[in-house]
Amino acid sequence: MGAVFFYHLTQRPVGETLAMLLHKTQANGWRALVRGSDPQRLAALDDQLWQGPPDSFLAHGLATGEAGDADQPVLLTTQPGNPNGAKCLMAVDGAGVSATEAEDFVRVCILFDGFDPAAVDEARTQWRSLTAAGLAAKYWSEESGRWEMKAESGGAG
Repeated sequence: MGAVFFYHLTQRPVGETLAMLLHKTQANGWRALVRGSDPQRLAALDDQLWQGPPDSFLAHGLATGEAGDADQPVLLTTQPGNPNGAKCLMAVDGAGVSATEAEDFVRVCILFDGFDPAAVDEARTQWRSLTAAGLAAKYWSEESGRWEMKAESGGAG
């Protein structure tokens, strides 16, 4: 059963945080699926991930619905499913994650903008829903300038 990590962004933009988490994911030997809610926003994140310094290269691609999606170590998509066999799902920009789906991943990361009240409300709703379904969750904040775990739930189930 997967664990869900919530990342409350207040110091760094989503692209920077996403790149950091993707490097950690790859260091664990896991493939990642990045799910967003807006194709244009995912295209911008795709561009941003290509712009990093050469020593921080992240092989990745935008989902096309073709067979090549399965080969991507990091796949960016707006669609449900897991075409690249990812162990980690990263949800950005309010992309939803169900409890059933979260159980299929080793880790789910939900990144949300701490300055957007709607994003904070959605993250709270997801926290309640996922922990009520029995999933373990951790809430991370960068409010102090570095990442600190502020809350943890072992789940209700």
